[in-house]
Amino acid sequence: MSPPPTEVVARERARSGAAPLARLADYVALTRPRILSLVALTVPPAFVLGGGEWPAPAVLVAVILGVTLLGAGSSAINAWWERDRDARMLRTADRPLPQRRLEPSQALGFGIATSAAGATLLAVGGGALAALVGLATLAHYLVVYTVWLKPRSSWSTVVGAIAGAAPPLVADAVDGSFGFAGLWIFAVVFLWQPPHVWAIALYRDSEYAAAGFPMLPRVIGERRARRWMLGFALVLWAVMLVPWIVGLLGIVYGVTASLAGFAFVARIVESMRLGTEAADRAVFRTSLVVLASVLGVALVECALR
Repeated sequence: MSPPPTEVVARERARSGAAPLARLADYVALTRPRILSLVALTVPPAFVLGGGEWPAPAVLVAVILGVTLLGAGSSAINAWWERDRDARMLRTADRPLPQRRLEPSQALGFGIATSAAGATLLAVGGGALAALVGLATLAHYLVVYTVWLKPRSSWSTVVGAIAGAAPPLVADAVDGSFGFAGLWIFAVVFLWQPPHVWAIALYRDSEYAAAGFPMLPRVIGERRARRWMLGFALVLWAVMLVPWIVGLLGIVYGVTASLAGFAFVARIVESMRLGTEAADRAVFRTSLVVLASVLGVALVECALR
């Protein structure tokens, strides 16, 4: 007797047959943990960078967990909405929903539950304004970006970057207002996202086209897209240096931000010169190091005060 079709096997596993650890790994994969960890890094410096004091430990933990859970929930709901498009892309085809390791209803339920838990933590630990900013970010990411713009506009990445950069504003809102710290980190993460995403779109161009996403490099051409990437990277470099220039962060941060900005710009210039997949992948990898190093050093300097 021939074995049952792969789809049937996968669906059966999704219903009851998967090992607990494998199922847990699938739920974790829905949250996109690598990006989620970078999001969590943006929260602590927002409390103290502008000269403020560290909040009570319970508040700090509640806000970090709240932001993380909201991010996890939004990623899971995004994965549920885009599951058919994800199946057409090599980059995303092995995710739990395209592979049918989870049912769509399971992913949606998980996303709603984690989002609700995150909003509750923010409301209890961070206050009404923090929870409101968090929920507005969730709505912007899911409705404005995921559902409306991403399938329709080549500039969706720029608009979607607002949601990706908002977590430090959530932390900043705990005291009822927005100050330099939250706005600066917001600017850094906002400016970082377009060249990061467009680098992927350059070397995954055919996949995005197959999925029906009009990414900027395909719409306006690779050469012009790389120029836009360079423009964002140059402004990002300048913005990253601001806390050092005005004396809010020290020499270690200043050197880190200087080198990180230079490396990012240099990689993009190399991509403009070579126009190869390898060069575009190097831009993507460098972008991850840039954000992690700048935020990480800022966090360490704040923690050592």
